[in-house]
Amino acid sequence: MTADAPRHIPVLGREAVEMLDPRDGGLYLDATFGAGGYSRAILDAADTRVIGIDRDRTAIAGGFDLVNRSNGRLTLVEDKFSNLAEVCAAQGAGRVDGVVMDVGVSSMQLDEAGRGFSFRLDGPLDMRMGQQGPTAADVVAGASEADLANIIYIFGEERHSRAVARAIVAARKETPIATTRALAEIVSKVVWAKPGEIHPATRTFQGLRIFVNQELDELHLALSAAEHVLKPGGRLVAVSFHSLEDRMVKNFFAERGRAGGGSRHLPELAQAAPSFSILTKRPVIAGDDEIAANPRARSAKLRAAERTEAPAHDGGPLPKWPSLADVMRGG
Repeated sequence: MTADAPRHIPVLGREAVEMLDPRDGGLYLDATFGAGGYSRAILDAADTRVIGIDRDRTAIAGGFDLVNRSNGRLTLVEDKFSNLAEVCAAQGAGRVDGVVMDVGVSSMQLDEAGRGFSFRLDGPLDMRMGQQGPTAADVVAGASEADLANIIYIFGEERHSRAVARAIVAARKETPIATTRALAEIVSKVVWAKPGEIHPATRTFQGLRIFVNQELDELHLALSAAEHVLKPGGRLVAVSFHSLEDRMVKNFFAERGRAGGGSRHLPELAQAAPSFSILTKRPVIAGDDEIAANPRARSAKLRAAERTEAPAHDGGPLPKWPSLADVMRGG
């Protein structure tokens, strides 16, 4: 790697790479490539190879320079991180030495008005991380009031979700809700925030974004896929930015790290052997200096675990919550 490569420092980047512990000759998976911060750090840490995945074509295109500087050690693939096992297989890598994932929307996406992720910048109400599927405007236009309330409550954790849904339905009867500013103004009329609190539309935007991109389903599938592709001793590092994501990572590690030992009445029903050894008994959080430099780091939590010799567990069914296909079909 050359010294003049552009630098992007991901939230908790140093801690994430330390937990990953890259080794010479190792193959690592950056499941959410973004601006390439993790990939660059892994390549710099040792004589490693990295496969980077991102569903956002813009992120992949932005990484071409890093690919050229990596002397063949970095491969980028445009795909969802839930498909990481298939990506590894297609690259001839059945097992890897580490997986790192930074879950949720990236700073690059938030800062580009045309992507429609943020109410801070007026733009089309899109919110898609990739270029496929319904936009947030499609959901706002087509979902029922009940579905909108569920989406905003479950994924946005907005306790005023019913009032927001009613306001959206009333407003769309007058004119299509096509921009981020229009939606934020609608929400701000029914959700009030005290000085110093988050913007009234924050949770509604979060809920719609997570729903449009099926982010929690993606995370559920990606964690299970990582369990299958990691070698014994390989490490999984996940950085999340809100409670829904962190809860899912925490529960996944707790289930996979739990020791077996069935009921004394039915010992034959012993649980599967733990497939992970937990490395972070408590989540790693950003220090004051990082938060001062990047306020987004305030909500970040890092959890990590090391793969054991035990077979991977059954991934289990997806959680029961509103699905994109059902909501849009119903609309």
